[in-house]
Amino acid sequence: MNLSGKKIIVVGLGESGAAAARWLALQGAHVTVSEKQEEYDLDRNLLKGLFESGIKLECGGHKIKTFLESDLIVVSPGVPLDIEPLVESREKGVPIVGEIELASRYLKTQAIAVTGTNGKSTVVKLIGDMLHKGGRSVFVGGNFGPPLAEYVGGSQRDDYAVLELSSFQLDTIERFSPLVALILNVSPDHLDRYEDYEAYARSKERIFTNQGKGQILILNDDDPWLRSLQPKNGPAVFRYGSKGDGGRHAFFDNGGITVRLPGGKEVRFSLDRFALPGNHNRSNLMAAILAALLLEVAPPHIQDAIDHFEGLPHRLEFVDEVRGVTFYNDSKATNIDAAMKSITSFARPVILIAGGRHKGSDYLPLVEAASDRVKGAIFLGEAGGLLAEASADRIPWKMATDMSDAVALAYAQSQKGDVVLLAPACSSFDMFRDFQHRGVVFREAVKRLKNGA
Repeated sequence: MNLSGKKIIVVGLGESGAAAARWLALQGAHVTVSEKQEEYDLDRNLLKGLFESGIKLECGGHKIKTFLESDLIVVSPGVPLDIEPLVESREKGVPIVGEIELASRYLKTQAIAVTGTNGKSTVVKLIGDMLHKGGRSVFVGGNFGPPLAEYVGGSQRDDYAVLELSSFQLDTIERFSPLVALILNVSPDHLDRYEDYEAYARSKERIFTNQGKGQILILNDDDPWLRSLQPKNGPAVFRYGSKGDGGRHAFFDNGGITVRLPGGKEVRFSLDRFALPGNHNRSNLMAAILAALLLEVAPPHIQDAIDHFEGLPHRLEFVDEVRGVTFYNDSKATNIDAAMKSITSFARPVILIAGGRHKGSDYLPLVEAASDRVKGAIFLGEAGGLLAEASADRIPWKMATDMSDAVALAYAQSQKGDVVLLAPACSSFDMFRDFQHRGVVFREAVKRLKNGA
């Protein structure tokens, strides 16, 4: 695709949109960024970089005329594909791609792509660490870390590009075909964007749509949806799960993880020094181990990465202890399944802080899973009322006005040995910029509490 002189519109000025716009400008394209927010609401440093690259900016809404006059439309992940300018452009035949699809057409490095409802970032980081320990050079990015468009604008000298991909990014791929694809789990999420759960799950399956012989697909065999997947005439499929039956290639075994690959000897990995709590994290670790072994990383290097992995911020992150009460930040638990797994990671009583922007899910399964572990709940944000309604008389609850209030209320009803857990089960955009911002505010509230305790 010769981009020089082409009129290209990038829709949405998120991190990936900005990276795509800058890269397109370097290719000689005439780039316009269309953003629904007003210019005064956008990051000034980000805008400065765009203007210096000769990129035009249209803010305060999308202008259909600009879309229809474009040679190509690049859509950021956060932009719904059914907005009117995109619908009309599609009808007119204007090509529409996402940043991942665009950048992948210029990618010279073999890709390892990870998707799933929960755990993607952790697995991407684990695989990157394992490859690095094994002496490989690695780019880690996509939905987590730097955008792929930023990488393709550089030297591309790494051995592998390990990419986290969301369903929104997969919705706009056409030819993207990773050497290794992993699907960790599929549970209801983003039902405000998808017609139903099946449509969301089918979106995840797009990660292996273009794979063929010589490529690898790794699936969680404990997940009912993924267990039923049988790709035909495509990649070699490797499965993992809690038990070693059904021909699974990795499974839990006597407190560790055992891997049996075709034609290879059995390999066992210790979990004694693996820092992340919860069976879901151990399950995700199996996926990373399989990927690393299949990429011929030696087992001692994989074990070294396991032993020294510290986890990622805002993902079941230990924050502090205040008079025997421990505080954990799982702000990344933005859906029901993630919040349930977060809660069940603890054997001690939990005071749950939850709420945020509603994403269309039913909160009753969360309440049912939490009722025997959660001694009290603090709700906040737009979904607070829905969570309270679902909890009814099953979990004692209180409503908070903001995060500081939530932390104070949670601590007030806690006892020594309890866990105060931020696991929102909702997105953050009603009160915060993103889940990271929400986690930082939680940390700061805990710090203020400790200083005043």
